[in-house]
Amino acid sequence: MTEIEAAARRMLAEALELDAAQLPPDASVVTMREWDSLAHMRLVEVMERELAAELPPDLLLSIGSLDDVARVLAARNSSSDTPPVGSR
Repeated sequence: MTEIEAAARRMLAEALELDAAQLPPDASVVTMREWDSLAHMRLVEVMERELAAELPPDLLLSIGSLDDVARVLAARNSSSDTPPVGSR
């Protein structure tokens, strides 16, 4: 598991109020009943806190799986003007 994948798993687990070990690799809004609209807002809060940046609404609405979280983190991590994932 890469650092990005571990960070994505940790953030989603926090938002879903679960242990990271409980998240299946295919965790998504379809496969996790815990991932409701309130959990999604918690995920947004966690991600923005960790990235120290406000994420655009269209990007936030596109997140629907653990892979999507990792994709966003990877894209933000490759940007030179943002702190590395997990540095906060």
